[in-house]
Amino acid sequence: MADMLVNLLKLPPLTPLLQDLRRAGVVVRRAAPYEIGRVRRFVERHFTAAWADEISVGYANKPVSVFLAIREGDVLGFAAYECTRRGFFGPTGVEERERGKGIGKALLLAALHGLAEMGYAYGIIGGVGPAEFYASAVGATLIPDSTPGIYADPLSDTDPRDGEAPPR
Repeated sequence: MADMLVNLLKLPPLTPLLQDLRRAGVVVRRAAPYEIGRVRRFVERHFTAAWADEISVGYANKPVSVFLAIREGDVLGFAAYECTRRGFFGPTGVEERERGKGIGKALLLAALHGLAEMGYAYGIIGGVGPAEFYASAVGATLIPDSTPGIYADPLSDTDPRDGEAPPR
């Protein structure tokens, strides 16, 4: 999966999206450190343990570099930045039944505005899945020759020498 580049100087405004979501009962806000357990469980249940590990770094940042979408105390989605590498957006995800409602775009913009507030002029979306979404939402462009990028050579549960799981 390739990386994408975003011009943070030309981000769309966030406030109208936040207002629309609030009218629908969804709040998008910066995560609080005391919520890490519940949010990690959400990320592990709906996405991957690796993503839960990545956002743990965001909880150590000051301010926390994780945004949440919540409704009536339930997590619907998250977006993080400055977790895996400086200037990088991600990981991010929205619960499957909540997709297509503007939550992902609001989380994306909240996090990218967070990068801009740190002084970055450009941000990187690492190892993108939905490239079309990022291109239409924030004008992101593919970075040539960026695969596999920073996610090359991940640890796995198998031993590459014999393809079997190592003893625990």
